[in-house]
Amino acid sequence: MSEFKFPTEQVELPSKGLVYPESNPLSSGTIEMKYMTAKEEDILTNQNYIQDGTVIDRLLKSLIISKVNYDDLIVGDKNAIMVAARVLGYGKDYSFTYLGEERTVDLSIIEPKYLLEENLVENGINKFTFTLPSTGNTIEYKLLTGHDDKKIKAEVKGLQKIDKNSSPELSTRLKYMILSVDGNTDTKSIREFVDNFMLARDAKALRNHISNTQPDVDLTFEYEGPNGADEEATIPITLNFFWPDN
Repeated sequence: MSEFKFPTEQVELPSKGLVYPESNPLSSGTIEMKYMTAKEEDILTNQNYIQDGTVIDRLLKSLIISKVNYDDLIVGDKNAIMVAARVLGYGKDYSFTYLGEERTVDLSIIEPKYLLEENLVENGINKFTFTLPSTGNTIEYKLLTGHDDKKIKAEVKGLQKIDKNSSPELSTRLKYMILSVDGNTDTKSIREFVDNFMLARDAKALRNHISNTQPDVDLTFEYEGPNGADEEATIPITLNFFWPDN
């Protein structure tokens, strides 16, 4: 049997690989991906994957050629891979409905938000610092990875079994992000700080800081608002992102 070779592309990571240890292949700052085939379309239409929310992760794992641990990826790098996968699979034009109107964006011109090295404590270590504006506490934090996301989902699910009306995701994510408070790295102390001492406005400031400075891709588009002025919104990522109607 003749050997078939898949066409592949090198995708640049917004983190430039700087948050990964030198021993991790992701530290190269790029990842190799193949083009979509019928196998990936089977993944996209698998109802079990759709229902349990794993369909996108399973798709991206299938497309990555580089020998990496998928769960090591931080969210921003994963988003870059997701956009690249859509362009390689179905082209650059993505159409969707927003505020009752059909809109189309060119995914090939989406800009990466590269990691600013001055925000990193040390190359090869996923660690950053931020001073809470209200209390002045110095926070060391990390960017969440797939490993963290799995733990957060499991913890939130467990907490909601105890109290089905609870909504603990924001505070739980903070507990996994924060590495130290004023130099104290004790996990129990960090959790107590988040639950009992972290002001809501400081928590919001930290989330905004991370959102504005973390490496990612710019998933916004411009549209004409009701007053005729240009406004911005986030591109909606639904199953149609990977399964266009036309």
